[in-house]
Amino acid sequence: MNIKETNNSISDRSHNTEDTKGIKTLLGEPKKAVIKLSIPMIIAMSVTTIYNFVDTIWVSGFGANWFLSSDALEVGAGAVAAVGFVLPFFMMIISISTGLGVGCGSAISRRIGANDKKGADNVAIHSIILTILTSIIFTVPFFIFSNVIFTSIGASEAAGMATSYGKIIFAGSIFLFFSYVANAILRGEGDAKRAMYAMMFGAGLNIFLDPIFIYIFKLGVVGAGYATVISMAITSSILIYWLFFRKDTYVTFNFHDFKFNKEILKDIFRVGLPASIQQLSMSFTMLILIFIITLVSGDKGVTIYTIGWRVLSIAILPLLGMATAVVSVGGAAYGARKYIKLKTVFIYSIKISLIIEIILAALTFLLAPIITSAFTTFDPGLRILSGDIIIFLQIACLFYPGAAFGIMASSIFQGTGKGIYALFSTLLRTIILAPIFAYLLAYLLNLGLVGIWYSIVIANVIGSIVSFTWCKLYIRNLIIKNDKTINAD
Repeated sequence: MNIKETNNSISDRSHNTEDTKGIKTLLGEPKKAVIKLSIPMIIAMSVTTIYNFVDTIWVSGFGANWFLSSDALEVGAGAVAAVGFVLPFFMMIISISTGLGVGCGSAISRRIGANDKKGADNVAIHSIILTILTSIIFTVPFFIFSNVIFTSIGASEAAGMATSYGKIIFAGSIFLFFSYVANAILRGEGDAKRAMYAMMFGAGLNIFLDPIFIYIFKLGVVGAGYATVISMAITSSILIYWLFFRKDTYVTFNFHDFKFNKEILKDIFRVGLPASIQQLSMSFTMLILIFIITLVSGDKGVTIYTIGWRVLSIAILPLLGMATAVVSVGGAAYGARKYIKLKTVFIYSIKISLIIEIILAALTFLLAPIITSAFTTFDPGLRILSGDIIIFLQIACLFYPGAAFGIMASSIFQGTGKGIYALFSTLLRTIILAPIFAYLLAYLLNLGLVGIWYSIVIANVIGSIVSFTWCKLYIRNLIIKNDKTINAD
């Protein structure tokens, strides 16, 4: 299949569509496609990250002096703790919705690459129905048993606020599920710009609504929950309009006479389920590392790790944005059986992301004192930890370049439908190597916190080298088998 054939199939539709540009990009020159689809997602993820910071600031009581002099509002340390108790379950929902989105996006892009529009449409319909069913399965028990859940994990004084805030978030989780999957459908057909607009709009609206609901409407932490759900609902409404009413996407939705197709479900879950487990494994690894850190240094070490990891999370955003592009472009190349193009996507994405991460690692190392001061200037307790936070940043930043190899390899596996390969690659870095090296270096060799920071670097470098080598061999075998098939014909 070539771009001309795809253009012909698109032109057969009865209306002018925005999706033509996306498909041309997806199936066009791979290097341009990777860059063009990466930039919008990097921007969108950056805005979302900024929102996470701002949201915490508002809940902590930042606006109390501006909007209200009363201390009656549920803001401050207790409110932040309430949000913290809800956060693991919120991240669980994000992990599952992200995995479902990766699964459907990969399946759609592969069918676009194979010039199978009917198949892409069918995957999109399956994805929407799966999203609704999955959101119900997770929302109902979380909502009903929220108080029991938070009490059982240790919430005491903050249990009431956590329950009030959590019920709002859980009740609105269907909007979170839908927005993640709808964005994945857009990315799967090469429309990364509209996916970016939706994510940016949702994050921006949340930032705007937070102080209104928390302080002006005097709802405290509950107001933060309403702001989040309303933002997600409005974002979902926009996505619904784009997908079902405006009808200018490549995929179309016809629910008449719909029947579940076992093979399509398998295809979505083959990538989506491992992707969800990947996300959950990273959260689980953080819990293990925090446990080891507590053994070595108590709350002090956890504080250093928490602040340092916020910085590291921002630094790898370019990798995550590029990874979404690699899944779509790589999936389309695989569906078209253009394995040389798949190799180009893999190598080029690594080169670009490696350059970016080397620059970010150098900046983090050099600017570590300035970055640290942004977190520690206004609190005497944090100011004491400044030196330790600087050490964390200057050690942990060394893992940035290595992460480029591992994340791009996992994205290629996801795009080509080998979700289980991507899962094993991630588990090697997270669940297996990171805790082992942390325990060896920090606890047995008595290197303390410095040993744990180095374990993060070592685990990611070794795991990424293994993933890169595995992916390179995988693509080479695809090329060899394809050449043999052509010669045989």
